[in-house]
Amino acid sequence: MKKAVVLLSGGIDSATAAAMAKHTGYALYALTIDYNQRHRAELAAAKRVAQFLAVEQHIEQKLDLRAFGGSALTSDIAVPKDRTGAAMAIGIPITYVPARNTIFLSLALGWAEVLGGADIIIGVNALDYSGYPDCRPDFIAAFKAMAMQATKAGVEGTWALNIQTPLIALTKAEIIATGTKLGVDYSMTVSCYDPTPDGTACGHCDSCMLRRKGFNEAGVPDPTIYV
Repeated sequence: MKKAVVLLSGGIDSATAAAMAKHTGYALYALTIDYNQRHRAELAAAKRVAQFLAVEQHIEQKLDLRAFGGSALTSDIAVPKDRTGAAMAIGIPITYVPARNTIFLSLALGWAEVLGGADIIIGVNALDYSGYPDCRPDFIAAFKAMAMQATKAGVEGTWALNIQTPLIALTKAEIIATGTKLGVDYSMTVSCYDPTPDGTACGHCDSCMLRRKGFNEAGVPDPTIYV
């Protein structure tokens, strides 16, 4: 079986991307980053998804991005609530974590090379949160070009790195519909950026609102427990 390192956050997108790879025959190596994020409930969700998908190995890598701050997810900045779709589409939101996907992909790259040239799978999406610069196709292409110059396997020509972004052009509803067909149990996942201490979703942050909208448009019951 071909190996793939999948960046697994515990949310809808990463769970679906991982399930798609599993369905196509990949042996999954799941990488979850504990970056001291505000919504730490997603770490437990990532463990549930990894077990559900019977991954070959699951690594939870600690990396404290709260030391830098600069985001509502890594510092004491209020998470935006009850924003309209039009407001979400303007600019880069404060929930953007500086260079997060660059850092995450770099860690996945190292493990993929150690595994003997595994593919990398990341559930980035350019439609929801289109303002995030590290979710765009141009960013993924640029990272791949850099990676081929930065790795021994790439320079020696023994590895043609493949970074898969199967969700990049899908709506949240299309992502949910796809995962549902593959048997993904979305009750395992967490999307909220500002959950209660027990992990209950706030229901008002951008992520909660897009999640709820996605289930509604997909015609799939939303299993999320909201405050």
